[in-house]
Amino acid sequence: MRSSFERTTMPDAVHTTITGDGTILEVVLDRPKANAIDAATSREMSHVFADFRDDPTLRVAILTGGGDRFFSAGWDLHAAADGEAFEADYGEGGFGGFGDLPNRTKPVICAVNGMAVGGGFEIAMAAEFVVAAEHARFWLPEAGLGIIPDAGAIRLPRQLPPVIANEILYAGRRLDADDALRWGLVNAMVPGDQLMEAARELANRILASAPLAVGAIMEIDRSTSHRSLDDAFTSMRSGDLSIYQQMLASEDAADGPGRFGTDDGPPRWKGR
Repeated sequence: MRSSFERTTMPDAVHTTITGDGTILEVVLDRPKANAIDAATSREMSHVFADFRDDPTLRVAILTGGGDRFFSAGWDLHAAADGEAFEADYGEGGFGGFGDLPNRTKPVICAVNGMAVGGGFEIAMAAEFVVAAEHARFWLPEAGLGIIPDAGAIRLPRQLPPVIANEILYAGRRLDADDALRWGLVNAMVPGDQLMEAARELANRILASAPLAVGAIMEIDRSTSHRSLDDAFTSMRSGDLSIYQQMLASEDAADGPGRFGTDDGPPRWKGR
């Protein structure tokens, strides 16, 4: 494991492993009994995902929970009872470490191994890809507790038909993995013992694409998703999107199309 991940301050709650010939970071949130997240754990997750963002050899991250009952129960209510404020410092990546991380242009796969409740569901919503175990469940209970799921209230209506999002947000509807698959919240549903295998298989398919192309797609999406179609094209062609410009001028972009339909084998991406 490289030095950037040999963190002497890392609590037992956050474990990392580098796989995929050094290209995939696997992160396990392991805080029994429910993998709830307090501010200190979230800050450590932010450090881990910032290191992932900044390590040029890492290309995809997989986040899962320890055990098989909970992906994450969200905000640690025991920490709240001990005085931790709802508006605590959760780190530069926001609650869970990656959803609000500036300049992140590498994808995260959430491997949902059980209940994704409250902030745990919000973390899954922030990922670029989600694979769920068959027994996974998704739930936002906040309105029934007198509060709201801040990120969920913003993200969920953009990902689901309004009436379904409203039922989850206002009335506490719980989704099982089949519901989540049907409504497009997850990419795949698999037996629990095949979850990490499925997440790694998806990661390897992403790795088959050029790293600058993946980064450019993420950059374009984040820069244009709130704009009209005409404004989005104007923004993309403005020259202001740095990774998109790097991709256009890259050796990978020059080499890849010439291999299409030939017997030369898959490109060996250089990331430049």
